[in-house]
Amino acid sequence: MIKVEGLSKDFKKIKAVDSISFEVREGEIVGLLGENGAGKTTTLRMISTMLKATSGTALINGFDINKESSKVRGEIGILFGGEVGLYDRLTAKENIKYFAELNGMSNEEAEKSIKYLTGKLKMEEYINRRVGKFSRGMKQKVAIARSIVHEPSVILLDEPTAGLDVSASKLIHDFIKDCKRDNKAIVFSSHSMSEVEKLCDRIVIIHKGKIIEQGTIEELKAKYSKDSMEDIFMGLVGDSNV
Repeated sequence: MIKVEGLSKDFKKIKAVDSISFEVREGEIVGLLGENGAGKTTTLRMISTMLKATSGTALINGFDINKESSKVRGEIGILFGGEVGLYDRLTAKENIKYFAELNGMSNEEAEKSIKYLTGKLKMEEYINRRVGKFSRGMKQKVAIARSIVHEPSVILLDEPTAGLDVSASKLIHDFIKDCKRDNKAIVFSSHSMSEVEKLCDRIVIIHKGKIIEQGTIEELKAKYSKDSMEDIFMGLVGDSNV
């Protein structure tokens, strides 16, 4: 599970994330909802130990991101939507296997996991081809497989469907739901209302680095007497009040 406690990040005079706290339980998808620049990606980078927090902390399955970063990295799978970062000269399988080896998997374990993910993400036709000429959707599926090949219990997804067409997005949505059924704790960052409503058990709304609201979709709709998450969101982050 994930427990974020008073997490903050300052960049010179800018407070990108301002003392936020939330939890994600096993088998739960929590959506980070906010406009571009709200602090979603910075939050995920701190949780993943890619960025050092200015203050506060997060516990990943009991491991502290500030004191036990190497153990934290073994517990998580990370995917940032705009940063596929694959090695073009390697095949899809070689890209995935390289990360399996970095995570200490044996050859037998890696092969078994890659075979499962290849079928689950429907990559059979191109798993042994070099990724340099892959479409955006094909690369994204390889990146997802690479990020979770070591079967992490915590998954951090930052706009994983960015730039994908409808069919590729649906496949990834279905895969995320499968991860939930496998009892993984998932943080899903997006600025798409429909995507968040479709996938998330709870929503954390971030605006200018602060959490301004959180709860289930049903709770928020009841609290603000609105049928639309878009209306709730705009009321919270816009010029008018809900």
